[in-house]
Amino acid sequence: MAAAHVSMPGTTGTNLEFADYSLYSNLSDDELMQLAIERSIADARSSGSGSGNSNNPAAMNIPAAPRQAPPPHHPQQQLEPAACPANPPRETIDPQGVCLVSHFVTGSGKRMVAYRRYDGTTQVEPEPEEELEPIVKAILDGDVGTVRRLVKQPDCNLLTPNKDGWIPLHEAAYYGQEQCIKILLRAQPGMVNRRTLKGKTALMLAVSREQLACVECLLENAADPDIANEERETPLYKACEKENPAMVAMLLNYGASVNKNCIQGWTALHESVCRNNVEISEMLVKAGAKINMPNIYGITPIFVAAQSGKVDALRMLLKNGADLNSQAADGATALYEACKNGHEDVVEFLLSQNADANKPGKSGLMPIHIAAQRGNDGKDLITYGCTRKNASETNIVCMLIPATSKARVRRSGISPIHLAAERNRNDILEVLIEAGFDVNATLSEDRSMMYEDRRSSALYFAVMNNNIDATTMLLEAGANPNLDTFNPLLVALRQGCIQTVNLLVEHGANVNAYIPTHPTAFPATVMFCMKYLTLLKYLMDNGCDAWSCFNCVYGSNPHPPIKIRRNVRYDTDETMEKTCVQFCEVISTESFSHWAGPIIDVLLDYVGHVKLCARLIEHLDSYHKWQGIKEKSMPPRPLMQLCRLKIRKLLGIKRLKKISKLPLPPRLIKFLNHQEREQEF
Repeated sequence: MAAAHVSMPGTTGTNLEFADYSLYSNLSDDELMQLAIERSIADARSSGSGSGNSNNPAAMNIPAAPRQAPPPHHPQQQLEPAACPANPPRETIDPQGVCLVSHFVTGSGKRMVAYRRYDGTTQVEPEPEEELEPIVKAILDGDVGTVRRLVKQPDCNLLTPNKDGWIPLHEAAYYGQEQCIKILLRAQPGMVNRRTLKGKTALMLAVSREQLACVECLLENAADPDIANEERETPLYKACEKENPAMVAMLLNYGASVNKNCIQGWTALHESVCRNNVEISEMLVKAGAKINMPNIYGITPIFVAAQSGKVDALRMLLKNGADLNSQAADGATALYEACKNGHEDVVEFLLSQNADANKPGKSGLMPIHIAAQRGNDGKDLITYGCTRKNASETNIVCMLIPATSKARVRRSGISPIHLAAERNRNDILEVLIEAGFDVNATLSEDRSMMYEDRRSSALYFAVMNNNIDATTMLLEAGANPNLDTFNPLLVALRQGCIQTVNLLVEHGANVNAYIPTHPTAFPATVMFCMKYLTLLKYLMDNGCDAWSCFNCVYGSNPHPPIKIRRNVRYDTDETMEKTCVQFCEVISTESFSHWAGPIIDVLLDYVGHVKLCARLIEHLDSYHKWQGIKEKSMPPRPLMQLCRLKIRKLLGIKRLKKISKLPLPPRLIKFLNHQEREQEF
């Protein structure tokens, strides 16, 4: 958008370029004037250079240098620049030449108005202050005698509004001038329901300002209590917002409609319940307020009470027949919302009234799901079998467990254990495990597809968060570490967390795990720990397949150039050709090539006779210190190495872990466990 020009107040022909008035709203008047002068000088210079008068000070709007004063009779005396007046005259605004008017406030709080002309220029000046009518000034001063005198004058028009549509009656109601209201209505009784530009009547203004005497006076003079403002709020709604029971009673006595709703669909009862005002709520119910009336989002008053934690209002609504299990447009119930917002006392009360804990929202989540992922900050409580010293974040879950159907939880496609593990709610996770929730529950297909890695188990969430405590709890409770497409062990290896890796392997994680979507000729576990030789050795000690790393399809033949593969998302519809990646290809990448020698050295300790492929030999030849590793791979392998491999195979991994208890020489035990070079790692 082309930049507009702003002519500052007090200047003529002074232009200031900008794209949005709000950019200058934080400037003071003096700063705006200074900026306008600087821009004017710059514009004058640029325009002057184009006309060939760049050296003329007058053309640049710069005061000329001091000159010797001419004689009194010299004609040039008329052209001498006069001193700048304190308040220079402003340019007159022609309404016919204005296409847009904009208002803004300066940093000092001064209200300004900008007039934009059709030629693109804009003039900015202070917003003119509206002069008060004499009768309005008298009302503001509370001068009843003057108001009475002015009303009798023939030239006094009580229906003439100001720029906001206010007439004197509105002013009197707003400022609580009851006597002035009576005088005005005696003179013009038909204006009692006159509205401002924002749709407010005098009654609405009096209610908003809690002018009780004025409200009564207006109602006695036939003010309509059901006329709403532009947001469709009635005076009764506003009285409930102000929590003024006397005003509510007065409006109801004069026939105010109790079930009219605002633009959001809220009624007066919604508003009073939200503020936990039982007195006003009971008045509304007795006057015929509908207990189960929803707003535009399907939210009923009982939902509002549960959402905002108002137990007293909730109890009153239930006593008057509110639907305990009504659902909002998104399927949420009062219990669901109380769990979401952590209102422990509300949850306890709702459950005591037999609220349905098995109603899911449209997302499929039940109240226990919401409570599990949120937690609750509150006082310590020992209830429903929870015996922990600090159960503040688990109280709501403890309450919900007896009322929740595990069959319904399974049908939801997600367990609260998943959500507790995902949000690191360890206390809640412990409660759920003790309550018998299945630690091996998997996400439904549609929920699993929401994650790029197709995770499905709660254990995966715990490992992904590097939450060792949660991982330990799940594994000790019987969690299967091999349920996910992308094995949690691979996640732990990628994070380099030896403690998590040890936990997973000790509980049966597959040390030879592969990635189905990324086929490799060797276990993916090896690929994820190439930079961590300690982890690599640990995997080998626990049965990882080292032989497959040397089973290259190219052998001694020349290898094809390494292709740079793009990142492939875990998509079952992936159409890119998937080729089986060789170990020598992975180790030749920039990330691992500097580690090639030590990696091959560790792997050779766990294989017998193998033949290195051309690419691995090329790596070992690239660094002279790796020549010993190359010689180590050449056949025949030492008999001790072959015997060790044979013994390990016959014993198996589980029995090898107990070998230290056998009556064997410590040196032999270390040899069988590949610990003779332990100090190197």
